Parts: sequence; C-alpha cells; structure tokens
Amino acid sequence: MISLTFNEVKFNPIQQDGQVWLTASELAGALGYVKSDAVTQVYERNKDEFTASMTTTLKMSVVRKTGKVEMENRIFSLRGAHLIAMFSKTVIAKQFRKWVLDILDKAVDAPVAKTHKSEREPLTNAVNMLVAKTKHLNYSEAYKLVHQRFNVEHIEDIPYEAIPVAVEYVHHLIALFSQAEKNQTAVSDRSRSIALHALWLNHWWTEFGAVIRKISPVMGHGIHDHFKFAAEDARQIVGREVYMPIYELAQRHDWHKGGIGYKTLSECRYSSKY
Repeated sequence: MISLTFNEVKFNPIQQDGQVWLTASELAGALGYVKSDAVTQVYERNKDEFTASMTTTLKMSVVRKTGKVEMENRIFSLRGAHLIAMFSKTVIAKQFRKWVLDILDKAVDAPVAKTHKSEREPLTNAVNMLVAKTKHLNYSEAYKLVHQRFNVEHIEDIPYEAIPVAVEYVHHLIALFSQAEKNQTAVSDRSRSIALHALWLNHWWTEFGAVIRKISPVMGHGIHDHFKFAAEDARQIVGREVYMPIYELAQRHDWHKGGIGYKTLSECRYSSKY
C-alpha cells in the first residue's frame, strides 16, 4: 500500500478500481477544515461537477463509543480530491492542489506492475466459464471485452487490486449472455411456430383463394400477397426439410373434412427425402 502524507496529515489511501482513493474526513483535515464532514458538504454543493471516477461511497468500519460500526463513507480519487480543493476556500487549498497534481504526474509516469498468472487465476476461471456458457464467444473475443472494460492491452496489465472487480464484471457478462440466449431461443421457437402456421395457411389459401376472389375480387386480391409473402418468409425460416413435408401433407389432406393440428405440423421435419 502506498504512503501519502500532506504536511502533518497522513492519509490511509484505499486501492480500488486501479485508483487511489482518499476519505472525505481525511481530506477535510488536510484542507484545514475543523469539521470532518466539511468536504462532504463541499461535494453536496457541487456534485454535478463530479464523475463516477472521481467519487463514490464505500462501506467502512468506523470506531464509535459503542464499538465498531459499518458506515457508508464518501471517498475521492486523486482527481476528485483535486476538484474538491478547487472548490475549497481554505488557506491551504492552493498548496494541496499542487501536491495532488504532483502525485498524479508521478502516477502517470510510473509503470503499472503486471500481475502473475497465479494472481489472475480467479479471472481466468471466470473467462473460461464465460466461453463455456456462451455459444458465440471464443477466448479472444471474451478477453477483448475484459481489455476494453479496463482499458488495457493485455490481461496482465489489470492491477492486482482490480482483479476482483474484473471477475465480477465477467460473471455479469455470463448472466447477461445467458439471459440473451434464453430470450433468443424463445424468439426462435416462436418464429418457427408462426412459420408453420403461415405455411399451412398458404396451402389453405391455395385451395380456397379462387373461391374467395370470386365472392369479392377486391378483398381476395388484396390478401393474396400476404399469404404468398408470408409463406416465402416461412420457408426461409424453417428450411426445405420442414416446408416440403408440409407441402406433401397439404397435397394429401382432405380440406373439406377438417383441419390439421399444430402437433402434426410441428412433426413435419427431418425427412431424409428432402
């Protein structure tokens, strides 16, 4: 853990998401405020100026008279701390801003420590699970998603402290893609069902369309194309091994003795003849 001290104030920096974060109460002390919640008040007055990469909240143990309690604490990244100092009107704020910028410059110039294979094992396992549970992602594509999320070129460039965040991100992808595939399967099943109905209705129209056109030529000609175009789309969806058996079923069917149930239509497939 890095050590940060400004004048007499020694910070207890928090490493999270590949960044250094400082608590609002420690910032208040460094900026010369008497009240520990002064920085939080500065933030509340100007929070529309801050991004998610500048500030967030974190549950931390706080020592009270009754003992330790878990409380939400506002923390600031170094850039967030610099912006707080810009809004601060204390005597020492200008000096603090320069100190933060010096630290940021050093952080930019410093090489990022690469993680070891053993340190990345939880992330590797998560990526393996992602590829295994999704049908359309290979390893290269899966790792590319992680690289883009953490803005790195290689997986070993993700900081060690960010590995748990990366694992959580990959598990989120697993859930997301799994749900998408379930939805796609449901859509495919519905599309196939609609296609079977469209094919059968088209054969019905072939049988009775001429009669309907005699009764009402305008209505008959107006609806004719819908049957034909729907049937053509349906053929593209189900393929020849399904639409040809339905065609033969329609040729054998006695249309004046009743209809055909969906179960019979759904079984019209995978004939070796086609």
